[in-house]
Amino acid sequence: MQRIFDGHNDVLLRLWRKGDVAGRHFIDGDGEGHLDLPRARAGGLRGGFFAVYVPGNLAALAALVGDEDDGSVVDLPHTGPVDASDARRVTLEQAGILLRMARENPGDFRVCTTVAEIEAAEAAGAMAAIFHVEGAEAIGPDLGGLEVLHAAGLRSLGPVWSRPNAFGVGIPFRFPGDPDEGPGLTPAGRELVRACNRLGILFDLSHLNAAGFRDVAALSDKPLVATHSNAHALAPASRNLTDAQLDAIAESRGVVGLNYAVGFLRADGRRVSDTGLATMVRHLDHLLARLGEDGVALGSDFDGALIPREIGDVAGLPALVGAMRQAGYGEALVEKICWGNWIGVLRRTLAAGG
Repeated sequence: MQRIFDGHNDVLLRLWRKGDVAGRHFIDGDGEGHLDLPRARAGGLRGGFFAVYVPGNLAALAALVGDEDDGSVVDLPHTGPVDASDARRVTLEQAGILLRMARENPGDFRVCTTVAEIEAAEAAGAMAAIFHVEGAEAIGPDLGGLEVLHAAGLRSLGPVWSRPNAFGVGIPFRFPGDPDEGPGLTPAGRELVRACNRLGILFDLSHLNAAGFRDVAALSDKPLVATHSNAHALAPASRNLTDAQLDAIAESRGVVGLNYAVGFLRADGRRVSDTGLATMVRHLDHLLARLGEDGVALGSDFDGALIPREIGDVAGLPALVGAMRQAGYGEALVEKICWGNWIGVLRRTLAAGG
């Protein structure tokens, strides 16, 4: 079975909302949502970025991640900033779930801080997890929290979710929409880029607006990465990347992970799970044309989006792999998209910090 490394999931949010501080629903398998360990093994998923995310407006969140297959188009303005103390509490609680799963189940689940650790986990049959934070509100503009989280294993950070904070502006969910909305990074945001470069923390651009993206591109000496984004030229959602952004990522030897959210895949932006795998392959084709074979990966958004019915959940990943092969992708390219390109960009990014 094809091994897969994935750029984004929100299973920690699901476990946190259930009050599952030990992550047993994931480790043992509860059959809920998109992702647990038994289904991951069945689908070939052997590693990925596990996101800590602080929900602000829960009603707005439900509109995005609910399972309503109603054909609607998501149009969600900024939900407003989250309280810093709440952000710190929720971030630590979700990080605690991640770290406890690793401590109590070392044969099954490991938090990895280097490529060597990822490769060792994969060889041992354990899930290799990258600790990711989506939205840096818990860190604070003085960046004191960054050192603490890095010491706890943080190796990937999205400075914003789709809302403003002390570091920059996240792009709201619009369809059709232009990602070039709002100002660039704040002074604290610029310092955050420099600190992540110094520590060897991947800086995720998936929710950042275009002005912020340009600022990161000008400041960063690491590859530009969008862990879960698609092509704006094919689906003009504000969350998708323009060709100019894709070209900048390619120039930096960066990577984009294909997002499975149907509203970011479809040309009409509609939330319809009956969205064929050919639509996903079209995005892969476009990303490959702009980024090259070393710049395209997978970023599912499992447990954070409505995804195509033909995949269904993580156990359905072989269907996507089969669609790539049917489209004429050779085995070497499939291996790069499914595994090698994430490993490559992590090797280029984490070297300075571990």
